[in-house]
Amino acid sequence: MSEIREIETTCVIAGAGPAGLMLGFLLARQGVDVVVVEKHGDFLRDFRGDTIHPSTLEVMSELGLIDEFLKLPHTRAPKLSAEMGGRTVTIADFSRLPVKNRFIAFMPQWDFLSFLASQARRYPNFRLIMQAKVTGLLEEQGKIAGLVAETPEGNLTIHARLVAGADGRNSVVREKAGLTVESFGVPSEVVWMRLSKQPGDPNEVVGHGGPRQGFVLIDRGDYWQCGYVIRKGTFAEIREKGIEAFRHMVIEVSPLPADRMLEIRSFDDTSLLAVRIDRLKQWWRPGLICIGDAAHAMSPIGGVGVNLAVQDAVATANILAAPLRESRLSDADLAAVERRRSFPTKATQKLQLMMRSSRRADQADEGKRKGPPAFIRGIARFPALAHLAGRLIGLGFRMEHVRPR
Repeated sequence: MSEIREIETTCVIAGAGPAGLMLGFLLARQGVDVVVVEKHGDFLRDFRGDTIHPSTLEVMSELGLIDEFLKLPHTRAPKLSAEMGGRTVTIADFSRLPVKNRFIAFMPQWDFLSFLASQARRYPNFRLIMQAKVTGLLEEQGKIAGLVAETPEGNLTIHARLVAGADGRNSVVREKAGLTVESFGVPSEVVWMRLSKQPGDPNEVVGHGGPRQGFVLIDRGDYWQCGYVIRKGTFAEIREKGIEAFRHMVIEVSPLPADRMLEIRSFDDTSLLAVRIDRLKQWWRPGLICIGDAAHAMSPIGGVGVNLAVQDAVATANILAAPLRESRLSDADLAAVERRRSFPTKATQKLQLMMRSSRRADQADEGKRKGPPAFIRGIARFPALAHLAGRLIGLGFRMEHVRPR
């Protein structure tokens, strides 16, 4: 293949995750010339956000893709549950949502991204470049005018009217743009691992809380994806105590048989994910907008990160497609994206912080140390709250709809 040096396009998107690929697809669908750059060579990375919520399923339905999409391997959860006092309590019920698909679909993110990429490639004005790591931004007269990426063929310069940063919570775009990040709450970490699925295991997604941590099971069909939540900075101490001690810590909060943890032979069978809640003070600069995790990192509580990213992408395409297509993009358009998505972002993060504060308060109360967090106890006491939780988790605080072409 010949060397690629410079490209002219209307919009260049950094990051081929849920936000970046959905935005690229929707803009291309609206007639905008789009280039998406992704630093990895494929989508095959484990322990990523794999929850496709009813709001995202509704987007796929509005695009006319839902039947084909749901042919991909996935499991369905019409409700989310937690173990409490030896019994399973429904904490989020999606059965009353005003959408066609009232369930969460658990699907490997690589399948979701591959599907979006295949649909976007149907448009001649869409281009996806893999193994293109963003190293800098172009600036002309105080306005972002493109980006520079490092590829196996050499440096690639892409000139564009708009740069969209969708490159995750460690966004290079937002760093190079000098955007200010505000952090909230106490960071934590999740130790991810795989355990086999056996007859007699719980038949739905189950969350379980201990005095200082939480545990979640995600049904992946033939195995469980398990997440063990710990305080930030304590994993080194856990490793020092050895794998046997770690197994016992997980056994205390896991609803699976104790001998299942023997499948974790060493810490090489685990993956550590840093969890934090933050957001940009301002999501844009002239010629640049950030969306998804690049604009706001979420806690894994409720698995809402992927779906907020998709909703950001839908809103961004709705607002910016016409100005981009007609060469009249203004700062007011970029500010409109932030204004549209700011409320659901802040409200979701506020709710997550309240849940974490509830857990920390329980940890400080010796009488409640062995029980689940207060918000789970509240839902168990008033089951009708499970429908409210289902709406907040399943649809969020503001659901976006795809505009017709």
